[in-house]
Amino acid sequence: MKSTLVFFVLIPLLGFLVSLIIPKKKENLLSGAAYITAGSHLLFGLAYLCFWLLNGHQVIDLKSFIVYESVGYEFFIDFYFDKVTAVYLLVGSFLTFMVTTYSRYYLHRERGYKRFFNSILFFYLGYNIVIFSGNLETLFVGWEVLGIASFLLIAFYRDRYLPVKNALKVFSVYRIADVGLILAMWLSHHLWHENITFSRLSDMTAVTEHLHHHSYIGVFISLSILLAAAAKSAQMPFSYWLSRAMEGPTPSSAIFYGSLSVHLGAFLLLRTFSFWEYQPSVRIIIIVLGLMTSIIATGIARVQSSVKSQIAYSSIAQIGIIFIEIALGFEKIALFHFAGNAFLRTYQLLVSPSIVSYLIKEQFYNFTPRSITFEDTLPRKMEYSFYMLCLKEFNMDNLMSRFLWKPLKIIGSKLTFLTLKGTLYFIPSYLIGLYVVYNEKLISKNVLEWLPYLFSIIALGLVLKSFVEQKDAKLAWVLLVFNHFWLVLAISFNEHFGFDHVHLYLSGVLFFGVLGYLSILELNSLEKLNVDLIKYQGYSRNHPKLAFLFLFSCLGVSCFPITPSFIGVDLIFSHVHENQVVLIVISSFCFILTGISAIRIYARVFLGPNEKSGFINYKSS
Repeated sequence: MKSTLVFFVLIPLLGFLVSLIIPKKKENLLSGAAYITAGSHLLFGLAYLCFWLLNGHQVIDLKSFIVYESVGYEFFIDFYFDKVTAVYLLVGSFLTFMVTTYSRYYLHRERGYKRFFNSILFFYLGYNIVIFSGNLETLFVGWEVLGIASFLLIAFYRDRYLPVKNALKVFSVYRIADVGLILAMWLSHHLWHENITFSRLSDMTAVTEHLHHHSYIGVFISLSILLAAAAKSAQMPFSYWLSRAMEGPTPSSAIFYGSLSVHLGAFLLLRTFSFWEYQPSVRIIIIVLGLMTSIIATGIARVQSSVKSQIAYSSIAQIGIIFIEIALGFEKIALFHFAGNAFLRTYQLLVSPSIVSYLIKEQFYNFTPRSITFEDTLPRKMEYSFYMLCLKEFNMDNLMSRFLWKPLKIIGSKLTFLTLKGTLYFIPSYLIGLYVVYNEKLISKNVLEWLPYLFSIIALGLVLKSFVEQKDAKLAWVLLVFNHFWLVLAISFNEHFGFDHVHLYLSGVLFFGVLGYLSILELNSLEKLNVDLIKYQGYSRNHPKLAFLFLFSCLGVSCFPITPSFIGVDLIFSHVHENQVVLIVISSFCFILTGISAIRIYARVFLGPNEKSGFINYKSS
């Protein structure tokens, strides 16, 4: 029974691979592959669940296989099954099957029919990896898959400006959630000195023993997990992304942003509950966060003019209550609440295209205005102020832009000396730094302590410049690749780890970096111009194969789990000491911006309105 857990991941993986090779004109085959995949997964899940319940419903932990192992480090894939997984499996498989059936006809003759079903199966693969994960490393694999699949689904109508722009916004928030997980993984290695599994976390004796003398480390890990959960589940101050995610097709909005993906933050809290259960400060923060989100999201939902936005903020409010239930220890109520909210939001979003006609009939025949509402009980000024804040969605989008992304853009725009020729001057300095790593006796200890921070700041500067670059796509790409080399050099001063660790990290980056650069050169040759990043140019319409190749390169440079660099990130970060908070924060920022910058280059070059197709183009804001 243990070994069969792997099939829950293999079924959607096989369906996704089959879907990739089916020609895009074969609609019946494409939808049939998705239908069979979702249906067989549902049947297998029901059979497995019945068998598990009849045999005592014991917790199952399967250490599937070791991906990489070195001295003091082990990266392995672990699968886990308990009642939390069972609920998420049952709800997810049923809703996916239902929406897949709905989409077969809803998207008939849509130009992106193949892309939609490919993305749906890819998303479902990531969802299953997350809910069956037995450790943070396995969960992070699925977490990354969900991020890129979400971007592709939101940007499904890639010939339009707004879906692509909103897809980038959502992906940026997802990268913040990624950093929360990375920080939790990093400090967990130092706390446990091993790749900790969720089954070990349920051992309260072991958890209490490790946290007894490391209470601050425990709080830091818990808050990192909360950051990841809040960003993924659109809690304050990240609530604005969910309504932006509704730019995709209605079926994808229903199944993922209304029911499955948005509840994975709650899943993460449920899965790690035994770790932060005896940390009152963390539980209070979660309760306050959930309560604030519920109140604010309810107010915003009541003033939205878009049906999808109303449903999105209503779902956010309910998830805030689920966060409170989890923090209070009501696990069963939280699971029941998740299932009810997921089914309700899926239904509401699927019928949302018809809701206007329903409301018109209701208004003509049955509508009677309320004599008094809850807001009327408040003082007049407070009522009006709350109304205006809700109307503007509490300016959450603008606040994130002003206090997070805009300062980064300002810093990056000041680095004007970073040009293609200017980057050549960094090569000698990099070689000197590499020489110093293996000849530390030439440098005083005081200087050596500061070198990791100096080189990590250089790496951050390179990726910041790439993040804001608009004139030359080649320059943005080269800076993106170079920042990885400087980051490895910075961490190399902490411990003298072997070349195999460095090779594991840089092998994928170097290969996909060269592949991406050659793709840009090929596009320049085909279009007979130097491709810039000033506006969305939509070249995927003219060069779909080149667009796919470059997207593949972006994933590799971002250390997506299709390359050894994914393991290398976790491995390299494990060499950052627990007292080097500044270094890990800078390194994490580099990781966030690398992924965002890579996808930004792809979006600006290959997505958006294409001038040759007759669509109106827009400059970036």
